[in-house]
Amino acid sequence: MDFKALLDAAPRNYLVMDAALTLVWANRAYLMATGRRAEDILGRNIFDAFPGGPHDPDGEGLRQLRRSLQAVLTHRQPDTIALIRYAIPSAMGFEDRFWSATHTPILDEAGEVSLILQQTDDVTEMQRLRQEAGTGASDLPLDLEESIFRRAEMVSRTNLLLDAERLHLRRLVEQAPAFAAFVRGPDHVFEIVNAAYTRLVGRDDMLGKPVREALPELEGQPFFELLDKVYASSQAYQAEAMPARLRVPGQDALAERFLNFVFQPILDAENQVFGIFVLGYDVTESKRNADELRRYKDQLEEMVRVRTAALEASEAERQRAEAALHQSQKMEAIGQLTGGVAHDFNNILQVLSGNLQMLQFSMVAPEDQRRLATAMSAVERGGKLASQLLAFARRQPLEPRIVHVGRLVREMDDLLRRALGEAIELETVVAGGLWNSMADPAQLQNALLNLAVNARDAMEGAGRLTIEAGNAMLDDIYAAQHEDVQPGQYVMLGVSDTGSGIPPEILGKVFEPFFTTKREGRGTGLGLSMVYGFVKQSHGHIKIYSEPGQGTTVRLYLPRAHGAEEVLPATAEAPVEGGRETILVVEDDPVVQEVVVDLLADLGYTVLRASEGQAALNIVRSGIAIDLLFTDVVMPGPVRAPDLARQVQALQPHAAVLFTSGYTENAIVHGGRLDPGVNLLSKPYRREDLARKVRHTLNNRRQELTALAQTRLPPPLAHPAPGLKPLAGKRVLLVEDDPLILMDSEDLLAALGFHVISARDGRSALREMERHQVDLLFTDIGLPGMSGVVLAQEARQRVPDLRVVFASGYGAAEAARAVPGSVFLTKPYRAATVEAAMRRALEPE
Repeated sequence: MDFKALLDAAPRNYLVMDAALTLVWANRAYLMATGRRAEDILGRNIFDAFPGGPHDPDGEGLRQLRRSLQAVLTHRQPDTIALIRYAIPSAMGFEDRFWSATHTPILDEAGEVSLILQQTDDVTEMQRLRQEAGTGASDLPLDLEESIFRRAEMVSRTNLLLDAERLHLRRLVEQAPAFAAFVRGPDHVFEIVNAAYTRLVGRDDMLGKPVREALPELEGQPFFELLDKVYASSQAYQAEAMPARLRVPGQDALAERFLNFVFQPILDAENQVFGIFVLGYDVTESKRNADELRRYKDQLEEMVRVRTAALEASEAERQRAEAALHQSQKMEAIGQLTGGVAHDFNNILQVLSGNLQMLQFSMVAPEDQRRLATAMSAVERGGKLASQLLAFARRQPLEPRIVHVGRLVREMDDLLRRALGEAIELETVVAGGLWNSMADPAQLQNALLNLAVNARDAMEGAGRLTIEAGNAMLDDIYAAQHEDVQPGQYVMLGVSDTGSGIPPEILGKVFEPFFTTKREGRGTGLGLSMVYGFVKQSHGHIKIYSEPGQGTTVRLYLPRAHGAEEVLPATAEAPVEGGRETILVVEDDPVVQEVVVDLLADLGYTVLRASEGQAALNIVRSGIAIDLLFTDVVMPGPVRAPDLARQVQALQPHAAVLFTSGYTENAIVHGGRLDPGVNLLSKPYRREDLARKVRHTLNNRRQELTALAQTRLPPPLAHPAPGLKPLAGKRVLLVEDDPLILMDSEDLLAALGFHVISARDGRSALREMERHQVDLLFTDIGLPGMSGVVLAQEARQRVPDLRVVFASGYGAAEAARAVPGSVFLTKPYRAATVEAAMRRALEPE
């Protein structure tokens, strides 16, 4: 119930003043009875608002009023003035009136007078009756006097009830957790303000003041206008989390708060707005908490939005994203399938191949030799099929190096012409100034051959095939329109034919495995799939253009390489020869193991065998010297093939290592590329492939040991080796996983005057940096667990001015990009080249 509105509608006269006798509120009956306006008297002292004058020549009325108010303030008890004379303005000037007044104190929680309620009754008529009947009240008729006093008593009881209710209402409002206030009139003068409101606005001197005067800091904010609108329209206004800049208590500064509130218009008996009730809550903390939650939600939604931007852009983008996801899932499924199948399938093929080759060297009839050749051809086709599946699934072990695509295309000219036939005209266009690229040359040639054969079939044996190679720049716009494309410089290899072309509805399916446009029996559907997988695994891009009846163009984009081309001799042209060295064969499949042992023994080697890694280590630890560890990559047991190789070379540093597998399962292949320095013979392999690879691996190891022996220097304690200039006082962190190279490099660096701290891998090196101050990092790139490039980057984060020297047989361009200012030293190195590299690294920048 709105008690204030009730008091305002009451017929009795009510006036409220504070303890300083300043008028803070008057009901309409009071204003009408006294002929005053609220804006003329509110906010003024009662004696200023109602001064004495000719109507009170001796000032007795003012003295009565002052005594009564002082009694209320002193005793905190109501006080009554039975009769007080005070004239009011009228059309004739002043009209002499008589009043009966009661002053009731309203106490605060501390028991002090906070407000005084004045209840006045106009008793002029009763006084005139007395004057007409005689000089005293006893001269009035008893029934009239009793009626008047009964009415007065009833009114008094009603007033007391109203006073109690009003006091109760004020205490409820004062103690409410919400902030509350009541403003009256079009100027919105504060009449009620609770403690929560004063704490909110940082002021306590608002009573009797218009809102624009009491809260000037709200100027420019929407609150004044909202109050005016509510007063004019009589429609309530409700706000949620509205920002407000309010005064900080005790300061002039403003702080932003957020408020939930309602402006409720209060109507009189004639349905006219005479004030507005304000009620609300400060929700600043909950708003900030909600904003923080929303910020985290927005961040999450932004991540989702970025990942699904293509979906939201258009229906076509959504379909493309779904196709990409479908392709990714298909790739993963095929990858898992091909991994397991390739391992077992290639083991079976290896058994067949080995036994067939052994039979070929036996005394068999000519017709049996023909059958054996046919069977060997079937084994090779099976091996090629498994290789194509692994290529599409991007799980084949690549051996990328810097190649010149133009030279590679020219070398394939005779092979391509034989594969295409005489009826197809071949044209090769290689642009001048062609960049080098990073790719596996054997797989690139295989991809080019696949594209040429597909083009031949599309032209049905007659037409023109154009192979072009040129430099290309794929910009940000192109990269944004194509999946998995990084903007940058590429070498483009294009193959164009004048064949039948591919219809648009199936153009997007041509890279899928087992999909083919050829008629039944004319292809496996794995050629383009293999090309696609190879290009993606090489961090490149492939694009196909086709128009039915006009022909097809396939363009391969391979990343540009800034180093010099690496031309390696073709091992396939090396003679097939055996040897007398000792080879330890580690193979878990007993049939494959038997075949491999027989092949190697037939080549003249002494062969030891083991079925898993731990058994192989036991053989090496027994003291038997071995020259080559020939181990399958995927084996049972706790000892993995890479760990076995490292432990064998730690025990016997001169031993070489050759891996074999039909599926490497990321043991020696990372990022689709064969780990640096790793030799791999993929299954199934022929006797000739085995012989050449074993001989090549043994010879390479012998050359490495010879080069290292030539560069070894004894560590002089007082006199460095002749011709070397000591670099005393510098601390070098040497990181090398090969124990023999590590030992030689320690001696060489010590001879140069360095203080050498050694580590075998990246993690150990970082721990050494925590224990020692280091001036220069001298590291191999191919380290176990963490590459030397990543190690150098993390080391630079810890010591920004750390100098870095990479010592490796590969990776110069990658190292220069990843670690600016580093020096690259090519293995094998000599003392003079090491000294020059170290001095160059230590030169002031």
